[in-house]
Amino acid sequence: MEVKIEKLDNLGRGITYINNKICFIKNSLPNEIVDIEIIKDKSKYLEGKVLKYIEKSPLRIEEECPYSSICGGCILNHLCYNDENKFKANKIKDIMKKYADISPDLIENIVYNDRNYYRNKVVLHGNDNSLGLYKEGTNEIIPIKECLLLNPKINEIITLLNNINNGIEEVTIKTSNDNSKVMVSIIGNIKSTSELLNICDVLILNNKYQTNNKVIETNIGNKKYYQSINSFFQVNNTLTKELYNEVLINVKDKNYKKVLDLYCGTGTIGIYIKDYVNKVIGIDYNSSNIEDAKKNVELNNLNNIEFICDKVENKIDEFTDIDLVIVDPPRAGLDNKTKEYLKKINSKEIIYVSCDPMTLARDIKDLSDTYKVKYIKPFNMFPRTYHCESVCILERR
Repeated sequence: MEVKIEKLDNLGRGITYINNKICFIKNSLPNEIVDIEIIKDKSKYLEGKVLKYIEKSPLRIEEECPYSSICGGCILNHLCYNDENKFKANKIKDIMKKYADISPDLIENIVYNDRNYYRNKVVLHGNDNSLGLYKEGTNEIIPIKECLLLNPKINEIITLLNNINNGIEEVTIKTSNDNSKVMVSIIGNIKSTSELLNICDVLILNNKYQTNNKVIETNIGNKKYYQSINSFFQVNNTLTKELYNEVLINVKDKNYKKVLDLYCGTGTIGIYIKDYVNKVIGIDYNSSNIEDAKKNVELNNLNNIEFICDKVENKIDEFTDIDLVIVDPPRAGLDNKTKEYLKKINSKEIIYVSCDPMTLARDIKDLSDTYKVKYIKPFNMFPRTYHCESVCILERR
């Protein structure tokens, strides 16, 4: 079936219409004419697969990654980086206008950096001495030698692991932002540990530490942080500083006394702004995050930050006299109780760090009777994928 692609959807898929029903087609670009087969026919939509490109878009580039059409992680591999950034900037504008009635004029220019080698973390899976990524939508493992998203140190370790693999089921690799520190956790068997011990600061084999160190240290700007194997940390080793600086410029010179840092992770943002506020209270439900957050307080010799290990919705109704609230929720965004009490807390500003523009738009709309958007700045923290981070500044009406 020959069709013409009209535009891209929010997930980076091409869109066409067949008998007035929307059809999503991966690895296609606007104005391309493609021969497709229908692989999914639902009541409200179709999904198609490209069999042949009849007319290609001038925006299309040759894919550099041999795994991209298999693992499904880098859905925008075929789009040049400049146009990827345009796509994400327009995506934020369209979503905010459609779902939150936010003017495109309030969306600032997108911030971006390296397209390759930016990730400081990966989880790989193993089977029959093959180590790699899952094939999209399956548990079938695609063996890999290198991933373009991963920093060179991680790719070096993948090569080593492939050589000593003797039944690895899963491996997590983390590095510091400057690649000087390495943490590896392996479930399964390897031929020996000596090679890894030569390059790893932390090595964990079947949940048992093989090293005296249990954390690695990394820097964001002039602040230092510990990471453990199970705690959350931003994976982009270059843009995280830029994103945190965007938060910081909205805190400097405001004389905020008490700041509530919700979904605080390992305390990274609270610690980053600590020089400009009297007190920060961070909340996160993940015990590993909070353990690292407390270590980070000691590492930076702080006395104006405290952390609470609990779900935000369990604690949000306990706070008053808060000058600023920072939220960095998971993709699901804010729950209804939290939004209700954010209005009651009535802080001067809310700084919303979002990894999902759809839930950001929903939450902005739900808060709109109390808060208005000052501006939204997109950050392309996840090049080659359809994901985009944003910092949204909300002012009390």
